Amino acid sequence: MTHASEKGRREPEKDESSAAQDGGEKKERVLHTRVPAVLERELKRFADNLRVPVSNLVRTILEDAVKAADVAGEGMENRLKRAAQALEEKREKMNERLERSLAQAALREAIAFQAVRLTRETACGRCAEKMPRGTEAHLAVMPTMDAPRLFVCSACVPQEDEEGETP
Repeated sequence: MTHASEKGRREPEKDESSAAQDGGEKKERVLHTRVPAVLERELKRFADNLRVPVSNLVRTILEDAVKAADVAGEGMENRLKRAAQALEEKREKMNERLERSLAQAALREAIAFQAVRLTRETACGRCAEKMPRGTEAHLAVMPTMDAPRLFVCSACVPQEDEEGETP
């Protein structure tokens, strides 16, 4: 809010914190505003019915409106956080599916599978099952050096069929 200075310029008034520092206590402020005549009549009629001054009615309405806006804002903030969390979870699942799909496509290119003992926990490149440290797994030998290094569990190693071919 602003007030006119001695020279006629509009200057900002002190806020409540500076007013509280000056007087040592929180002071109520006067707020002037223009309202349409219809709104004024309705406020006066409503105040008369409740047998309270119009200023008290307006103050109560404003306080309730601010509280309602705060509650609505908090509710919206929580909804946005939940939506962002759900999107993050979906993004992670999509990334996992993409990685599995890429790994399975790469596994089709493997020319051999070498038995190895894991020194750290790793997920199977085909079924995504966790293989703990010390587990026997199989390293996919790829035709190129720049291909990803993939491990598969014993259950996912392709077996030869009756004709001697791997599926």
